Amino acid sequence: MSASPKKYICIHGHFYQPPRENAWLETIEVQDSAAPYHDWNERINEECYAPNATARVLNATDHISAISNNYDRISWNMGPTLLSWLAAHDPATYTRLQKADQDSMDRFGGHGNALAQSYNHIIMPLANAADQQTQVRWGIADFKHRFNRMPEGMWLSETAVDTATLEALVDNGIKFTVLAPRQCQSVKFEEDEHWHDVHGGVDTRRAYRCPLPSGRSIDLFFYDGDVSKGVAFEGLLNDGRLLANRLMNTLDDKPNEPQVAQIATDGESYGHHHKKGEMALAFALNYIDENPDFELINYGQFLELYPPVWEARIHENSSWSCVHGVERWRSDCGCHTGGKAGWHQRWRQPLRAALDGVRAHLITVFEQEGEGLFADPWAARDAYIELVLDRSPDRADAFLARHARRKTVGAKDKIKMLRLLEMQRHGMLMYTSCAWFFNEVTGIETLQVLQYANRALHLCEVVSKKNYHPTFLSDLEKIESNVMENAAKAYRENVMPARVGLRRVGMHFATSSLFEEDMDDLELFNYRAEIHALHPLRAGGYRLSLGRITIVSNLTAANTTFSFGVLYLGQQTMIGSIRDDFSAEGFTSATSLMEQEFRNGHVGEVIALLTAHFGSETFSIWHLFRDEKQKILLSMTYRTLEVASKNFKDVYYDNYQLMSTMRANGMPLPDAYQAAINYTLHRRLEDLLTKQEELNTGRLDRIVADFSHWTHKWREADDLRKAAEDRLHKTIKACFSEPSNWSDALYLLQSLKRLKLAPNFYRAQNALLEGWTEAHLATLDDSTRVEALSVARELRFELGFVESMVVL
Repeated sequence: MSASPKKYICIHGHFYQPPRENAWLETIEVQDSAAPYHDWNERINEECYAPNATARVLNATDHISAISNNYDRISWNMGPTLLSWLAAHDPATYTRLQKADQDSMDRFGGHGNALAQSYNHIIMPLANAADQQTQVRWGIADFKHRFNRMPEGMWLSETAVDTATLEALVDNGIKFTVLAPRQCQSVKFEEDEHWHDVHGGVDTRRAYRCPLPSGRSIDLFFYDGDVSKGVAFEGLLNDGRLLANRLMNTLDDKPNEPQVAQIATDGESYGHHHKKGEMALAFALNYIDENPDFELINYGQFLELYPPVWEARIHENSSWSCVHGVERWRSDCGCHTGGKAGWHQRWRQPLRAALDGVRAHLITVFEQEGEGLFADPWAARDAYIELVLDRSPDRADAFLARHARRKTVGAKDKIKMLRLLEMQRHGMLMYTSCAWFFNEVTGIETLQVLQYANRALHLCEVVSKKNYHPTFLSDLEKIESNVMENAAKAYRENVMPARVGLRRVGMHFATSSLFEEDMDDLELFNYRAEIHALHPLRAGGYRLSLGRITIVSNLTAANTTFSFGVLYLGQQTMIGSIRDDFSAEGFTSATSLMEQEFRNGHVGEVIALLTAHFGSETFSIWHLFRDEKQKILLSMTYRTLEVASKNFKDVYYDNYQLMSTMRANGMPLPDAYQAAINYTLHRRLEDLLTKQEELNTGRLDRIVADFSHWTHKWREADDLRKAAEDRLHKTIKACFSEPSNWSDALYLLQSLKRLKLAPNFYRAQNALLEGWTEAHLATLDDSTRVEALSVARELRFELGFVESMVVL
């Protein structure tokens, strides 16, 4: 690349989702509002994160002419908590992200596109000095773990910045960050003496060096606010050519200075906020690549080629989404996302004050309790990200050995040390910025950080025997809400019931043991169960399970042994008891007696023995965690719906000829007949797509024929579309191990089109594209190869590919 002045384009995407994990389980429980997906992470991944890694570029006939990994040509950062979710739930997209960063280093002179992020999206100017350092260090450590290199730049949550934050970045080797144009206070050319206030009018087409009080400096980019706003809110993503031209037109013909047109928006603009935004971005990138007068670049390469000759000073305590600085996260400044007339955000300041009070208690306990355990408690906290990223027992032991004050760490000390570190982790998570961003203190984002506070206070009480929870609850009672009496009411109703301890996990295990076939593989989130004895029994519709288990926390190694008995009497009727002070011998004796009474049909005696042997503290199906509870209740519902299904089918088939005659004579069908048609077709297709291993083409034929016969229109078909997407994806993947299935895949696709479900074939297209390689073709014998090629060509066309897209 020539070092002569040129015109460059850099597009930055900030990809992030507010945390939704249960603070005790460390997993996202099912979110009904995201249906048909399990949760919002999964839904937005399907709409944005995954499609941007395989963005479709269409030709003039709307066929796919190219696949673009947008991440290898734009600058981007992705929140560590979101990356950890992707690694677990969509490893293919996660791998594509890693590859994109590697490929971008080849493209941009050794500079990767990925930027790090301050760890859990706190507002850095409002954090204390210790949290600022930990946030930066954890962000860097997480980045290095995922991308195998040191990050050059770091994205600051909400681009919120002050001088102390910039110093913390430089302390830890960060070279640059990206800010909003209004965050620039003044600039000067490096040889000038006088600074010039810019009043929001900073020239965003160059890089700046920001001198710091320490005598060091950090480089800054101020993104183009007008074009960024156009992408986020004004429809620039309706047309990729329009976006590219808008960017290129911001650069002029100055001959002596290189210029970069650069924007920054939430990455979710590209596909989630704006449907098919990832396709518009891919088109824009191609359009720029094909223009010889412009060149794509990332921030790191631009700084290497053109070190800043201008300097800039920042506005202290400023951000990109609050015109009042950082007041959105500590006062009723007027910034909000809507809400009803008369709503206020007076709750913001007292909420932060309440959490600051919690943090002060946590610091005191951490230092007092940690002094005798850690060589340096705060250094241990900074390094704790190592265990957050990998909690295997061996790593935990090695970590504690390195940071312990004493040479030998006993089991009790190990648990206490891990609890102290977890307490501090949740003490930072409770400052996640989303809690203050929206309209109402009882919103899900605020309740999420209150969960973190509750978890931190619980750990604090366990390790120190000091209960600060009543004080926190009192503080919440003084916080105004727009919809409830106060914040404490929402806290009691939504946060306290979500609290989880070892006993609650034991109850979950016990209840699940009534219904699960393989308890060894039961998902217990960040806990595990060591099964000492388990006796499941059935008698008609009744079930009894007796067990003795040890529940262990994978985070803190805390553990308790429980004995339980649980009885199921049908529908949602269930009663269970659990205790942690029952000897193995006592459990064996009680089990023998209860098994005998159960087999003899003496249900009353079994209930009495439950209380007598396992204690009066009972639990029910409502003690299950949300996903398992939903799974079991749906199973119960399914058995009930089998009866309803038979009734609908009877109406449908018994009156098929009558309904047909009515339709042929132009008579409207009664609602009961319409309901029978809709339910029966829906249920038949859902069963075929989700429950049958082998594709029954004859049954599919009949469904398609009936759909056409009734000129049917699906009602609330999101679940069917999702089932169709998943089944086609699964079918195409299976074809690569069994080529004879290609005809089934083609037939399924053609049938889905005739059924007018309009599913998203994104993952099916990926499976076909990635599977058809020269290596795969070499595995086929001649006859199989000819037949598979013929069918797959047609399948490829039906999926929207042009001839050159797949190796066939």
